[in-house]
Amino acid sequence: MKKILIICLFLEQFFANPFLSLDGRVKYPSLKHFEYVNPDAKKGGVFRNYALGSFDSLNPFLLQGNPAQGLELLYDTLMVQSLDEPYSQYGLLADDVQVAKDFYSVTFHINPLARFHDGVPVSAEDVKFTFDILREKGSVIFRQYYADVKEAIILDKQTIKFIFKTNKNRELPLILGQLQILPKHFYGKNHEFDKDVLQKPLGSGPYSIVSFDIGKKITYERNKDYWAKNLPVVRGMYNFDFIVYEYYKDESVALKAFLKGDYDWRLESTAKLWARGYTGRLIKEEKIKKVMLKSGFPSGMQGFFMNTRREVFKNPLVREALLYAFDGEWSNKNLFFSQYQRTLSYFDNSVYAMQNIISEDEKKVLEPYMQILDKKYPRLLKEAFVIPRTDGAKKIGENKRENLKYARDLLKKAGYEIKDFKLVNIKTGKPFVFTLTLNNPAFERLALSFAKNLEILGIDMQIEVVDSSRYANLVRNFDYDMIVGVIGQSLFPGNEQMYYWGSKSADMPGSRNYSGIKDEIIDDLIKRLINAKDNQEQIIITRVLDRVLSWGFYVIPHFYLPSYRIAYAKKIMMPKILPQYGVDPNTWWMEE
Repeated sequence: MKKILIICLFLEQFFANPFLSLDGRVKYPSLKHFEYVNPDAKKGGVFRNYALGSFDSLNPFLLQGNPAQGLELLYDTLMVQSLDEPYSQYGLLADDVQVAKDFYSVTFHINPLARFHDGVPVSAEDVKFTFDILREKGSVIFRQYYADVKEAIILDKQTIKFIFKTNKNRELPLILGQLQILPKHFYGKNHEFDKDVLQKPLGSGPYSIVSFDIGKKITYERNKDYWAKNLPVVRGMYNFDFIVYEYYKDESVALKAFLKGDYDWRLESTAKLWARGYTGRLIKEEKIKKVMLKSGFPSGMQGFFMNTRREVFKNPLVREALLYAFDGEWSNKNLFFSQYQRTLSYFDNSVYAMQNIISEDEKKVLEPYMQILDKKYPRLLKEAFVIPRTDGAKKIGENKRENLKYARDLLKKAGYEIKDFKLVNIKTGKPFVFTLTLNNPAFERLALSFAKNLEILGIDMQIEVVDSSRYANLVRNFDYDMIVGVIGQSLFPGNEQMYYWGSKSADMPGSRNYSGIKDEIIDDLIKRLINAKDNQEQIIITRVLDRVLSWGFYVIPHFYLPSYRIAYAKKIMMPKILPQYGVDPNTWWMEE
């Protein structure tokens, strides 16, 4: 979810299309269409996508199952996030929206023209039904996202009001604006929301499901009578008559299929494939194009996440030692052709990233926790947090040999010693053995290089690659020692941080608290972040959160690419102006 934050809400309506902004600024005060679309884009064609693994569900709102790709095409939201400004949303299902002056509620009026695919009008009852059932039976993320919403009240057939528990959480109207609306009349004895996950869903969005083959293929058809097709937020969007997702079990097979012309585009995540893998007739004939599109998003965090629920990773000295055993510079140069930048913190590549030296403003934020800091994070106030390198001088933090010696000393402090070339726990006599679980073979090369360094320390890291279905179940239930996790960050951090790092989420199956973090300082910082009175306070608190998380040594950061690597068929057209915050194929069209 893309975030919008800051001080006051500003709101107007033009062309029956309202907007919301949390800092009083919008790029499109009288929206006709977004700048990053072609309003005259040609309609038609079959747009073929690929996905890895399989799917066994058509319900993206539940915790269980692996939902098919593209299901968001079925559902309209109350508001639409602009992709070229961080602050604003514009009306889709909602043709009017009012935020209370005291910030204790928001009211949406539903466009009377809005229709579900079966012709039934969308009403306030559908909005309330959606909100209530997602909190009751949906994934845990909904209960966390809507935790500060007290209730939804129907004022009339087309008007609904959401009452808040607090007026400090200024992000709530925007969170509710992104609610995907379900049809109340569709769900009942024959279509129970949480029972038959393979029933064809009913929505009000631009596409419907035509057919699907479980785990293999799903096809969507454009609704030519889509009720919103002439709204400003939709002009130039959803141009393909059919959108197809075909599933592949193996990445190498998927790439070969693309190079044969079996589908139309791919977002390439593997540096080696981008550098050497795109070969063949279609490349030579220039029927496949390759482009790098700059990203305006923060880096987020991809890395080896250590599960502190497991005994082997409970000690922060152990986690720090493993960080120093990872040779990022060698990996980037030899495995990834130096295409990446090393991720230095959880909010890297943004104003929210901690600076080298802690500021006085950050120290003031930390004043309530001084006694705890001395015990849990004794170096936080005294030292700058650094990600160790291996390409500099012969000292700790810059040299592989010195880093491994430092890691060895940390492990000794943690109660480990070498016996018969194996690292063992002095008290229990158990060897230091753990498993890295992967679902993408592309990470194996990186994992193997890391395992060799750990072997020098006497640590046995076993690597297990499992299929996507099993992997999803293992991650959902936190049944792993270490995984490669990815936590994306938005332009304005807020409520979702509870889901990533909060103590409650550590025990919620399906949450993204991969490391099982339970820390009272982090919990309190997240609350203060959500209730920040302005952007400056939000920046300072997020930098402190970044610093505390980093000193917890929960993850061994990998790398990030400040651009998107996209390969696509020549027949696919893109607008001249591309959005700053993301890649959206729904703005593309086809010229045969």
